[in-house]
Amino acid sequence: MPRISEVAAAVGLLLLIGMISVDGLVKEGDYQNSLYQQNLESNSATGAIASFPFLMPNVSPQTPDLYLCTPIKVDPTTTYYIVGFNPNATMNTAHHMLLYGCGEPGTSKTTWNCGEMNRASQEESASPCGPHSNSQIVYAWARDAQKLNLPEGVGFKVGKNSPIKYLVLQVHYAHIDKFKDGSTDDSGVFLDYTEEPRKKLAGTLLLGTDGQIPAMKTEHLESACEVNEPKVLHPFAYRVHTHGLGKVVSGYRVRTNSDGRQDWLQLGKRDPLTPQMFYNTSSREPIIEGDKVAVRCTMESTRHRITKIGPTNEDEMCNFYLMYYVDHGETLNMKFCFSQGPPYYYWSNPDTDLHNIPHIEASTL
Repeated sequence: MPRISEVAAAVGLLLLIGMISVDGLVKEGDYQNSLYQQNLESNSATGAIASFPFLMPNVSPQTPDLYLCTPIKVDPTTTYYIVGFNPNATMNTAHHMLLYGCGEPGTSKTTWNCGEMNRASQEESASPCGPHSNSQIVYAWARDAQKLNLPEGVGFKVGKNSPIKYLVLQVHYAHIDKFKDGSTDDSGVFLDYTEEPRKKLAGTLLLGTDGQIPAMKTEHLESACEVNEPKVLHPFAYRVHTHGLGKVVSGYRVRTNSDGRQDWLQLGKRDPLTPQMFYNTSSREPIIEGDKVAVRCTMESTRHRITKIGPTNEDEMCNFYLMYYVDHGETLNMKFCFSQGPPYYYWSNPDTDLHNIPHIEASTL
């Protein structure tokens, strides 16, 4: 995929905040502060799809395992619908990328250390979104995943009539050897968008865990949450993420039938060391109020030490992203579902109200 470093002529719906370097973390590159503007009346009339390049502003990370964020402010006078994501990154540079939807960014800076769990850096840091702001994950990428197009008629609503007033791009730079000579990076994602209203609004629910994996053991990291809002979710895509110990990640809709028995419907199951793109869900059966969404990550450790959940390559993660749409109204207020993980939380705990748990083999995908 061609790398794009000159973005000043790009079509834009958004306003870029000016570049500010983070001392000790990045070197300021050749980025030209720009204000992206365009008369979009023709797009609005025709329903045309335009593209906006949301890229890191030629940064040069100087700290290993750096999580770096940069924001854009969405034009507050218009409502837009994001309908596609085209990554501009390679796994040789970026470990992974996340796109957050925020009411306010974590700081007024234009690039900052946003490694919330990052114990490796002593630098000042801030969250991707402001502490009292709306915060949700819109999109995620890793391991050379390809472009994602949303289903026909589906879009993420941002801007005027949305709580998403800013988009924040987070890139995890696990290794920095390639930047020692002063090289810079413009990893990011091209956002396909339209002003044409979408009746089917998209949302992303992130499920994950805290916890730890014992030395030389196979461990299950599990999480589950109940949907307690009167909405009908139509799942259409999922993405999994772990670090090096992950063997398989699986997600389920759990519904209690009239006999009190729980039926487990698989939403997706994947080897997390394959490209971490969004794949079609195994089932598009709706998720309704009272259903639970459950996730398991199977980890196999060959390390002679405990591995904790954390941000670096020496740590682990267990994440399952479920992308869905609603036919009517807004998406879920619930954006995240996390458990304490092992050794404290398992599906089999009496207080989870989960039963009829299927036998899930890590070796069969």
